[in-house]
Amino acid sequence: MTSKEKVAALREEMQKNNVDAFIVYSADPHMSEYLPQEWQERAWLSGFLGSAGFVVITKNKAGLWTDGRYFTQAAIELEGSGIDLFKEGMEGTPNYIDWIISEIPTEGQVAVNALATSNANWELLTQKLNSKNITLIDLPLLKEIWKDRGTPSKNPIFVQPVERAGKPVAEKIAAIRQKMEEMEATVHVISSLDDVAWTLNLRGSDVESNPVFLGYIVITKNDAILFTDLEKLDVESRKQMDDAWVKMKPYEEFYNCLKAFKSETALVSPNSNQSIFEALKSENRFIKAPVPGNLMKAQKNETELEGFRKVMIRDGVAMVKFLYWLTHNAGKEVMNEYSIGIKLKGFRAEGENFVGESFGSIVGYKDNGAIMHYSAKKEGSKDVTNDSSILVDSGGQYLEGTTDITRTLALGAVSDEFKRNSTLVLQGMIRLSRVKFPKATKGVHLDAIARLPLWMEGKDFNHGTGHGVGSFMNVHEGPQNIRKDMNPQELLPGMVCSNEPGYYLEGDYGIRHENLIAVREVEKTIHGTFYDFETLTLCPFFKDTIVKDILSDEEIAWLNAYHKKCEEKLGPHLEGEVKEWFLKLVSPL
Repeated sequence: MTSKEKVAALREEMQKNNVDAFIVYSADPHMSEYLPQEWQERAWLSGFLGSAGFVVITKNKAGLWTDGRYFTQAAIELEGSGIDLFKEGMEGTPNYIDWIISEIPTEGQVAVNALATSNANWELLTQKLNSKNITLIDLPLLKEIWKDRGTPSKNPIFVQPVERAGKPVAEKIAAIRQKMEEMEATVHVISSLDDVAWTLNLRGSDVESNPVFLGYIVITKNDAILFTDLEKLDVESRKQMDDAWVKMKPYEEFYNCLKAFKSETALVSPNSNQSIFEALKSENRFIKAPVPGNLMKAQKNETELEGFRKVMIRDGVAMVKFLYWLTHNAGKEVMNEYSIGIKLKGFRAEGENFVGESFGSIVGYKDNGAIMHYSAKKEGSKDVTNDSSILVDSGGQYLEGTTDITRTLALGAVSDEFKRNSTLVLQGMIRLSRVKFPKATKGVHLDAIARLPLWMEGKDFNHGTGHGVGSFMNVHEGPQNIRKDMNPQELLPGMVCSNEPGYYLEGDYGIRHENLIAVREVEKTIHGTFYDFETLTLCPFFKDTIVKDILSDEEIAWLNAYHKKCEEKLGPHLEGEVKEWFLKLVSPL
């Protein structure tokens, strides 16, 4: 079925059930960003494959709302679907709930799948729709038309040993219970997959590129229960649960467990799915607040930070070998964006404890580089030669940590304008790398530092400057970020973030430079505690696209010191022609 045919089939089900609008969020019961195959409902229906966005279908109209990372990609993938693109954050784009209200009759009916709808979205929808006498109901209509959606994986669940995790399970649960006690909660539900995995020092592979597994945790004053597919737990995993006094029950028993609670005070994140709230709401009261373990997870301990430092050497060596291969073979052998991504994965796979990619590599040649989260297909991806520029955004999952790096380089002749813009992006990245900031600073306070060189020339980029990164965990991790949007979470020591400003000229080229950085305490003064960033990523930048006169002396000194560190850390692991080429790359600017 084409997307157009799928939408028509959905409308038939809507008609049967007297539904005026149906919303398909990009979510699963755990509110994941990257979804198991069987929960990729929005992608299946619309054909849009980006990680963010949702679809609204009415009786005669359809729309997809997504953010600036995906405007170009979505326009291409929605072609012929009958689904209009609504660009979130752009002037004139309606709020999706207001749009629904304007398109359906008063006293109409809107449906969602409560399992794939957060409580926060459900509450907002209910409030706004009820004001117009429109009813919101839980009705998973896609079950009726998506028959071959697949089943959950049977991939094993395995231990992340304390030697890599830094803290034992019992200590983490005790810290969570302490927070529960402070908040006067008697029951705590953990539904996000990365928080489940972090809390129990377990990992899996139920979601592509994310080392997580399908599961829930319920913690009370006396019990901690893991709900998952018990067949997937190996002997070591079961022993770790037993040692930490964690009970193990089948995944399917989770909601029945919730329904059995009476007169409890349940701490549940508003980002948990609405079905959890429905199971608890009749007999219990709620504390709606972020999962306490989420912030604990974000502040990496020294063991985890040391793991990052180790894998950055392995990842940097792989990147240097890859970049040597790319620059020396483009135009000499047949390659395309897709095959380049496969080649890069092969270089990473040579490294110790490599598990897989941390996300599907973004390899954008020429104008495809302007598609911020471009994904090259096996069939039809662009051939790459020794001409113009290429953007490569990629990362690896290693047992000790997670990497995410972007390098943009010239494979042939590029314009002076490209070199200038590439330098402005690099300058913004360097400025954020060098910043010192007081305790209580939030990511939004620092975002402008990376954008300022571009802003001064009337330019900008339509994505965040930085996101949190997990420790052998999801490559996108909260609660911290560095972006224009207001986020109340302050930056704290141990938090790992990306630093990735960019510039994109649609139809021509894209530029992004990215390193990972970690917050650390640097000094205490009479004005308080100050933090700065430790740059974790190790991989050179290409000097042939740098306009030296744009950079200040301090910025040049930072770049030379960074390249010196790359030489010291990566050089001993390189040899022959690759090392000779590398030493030229890291020579002073």
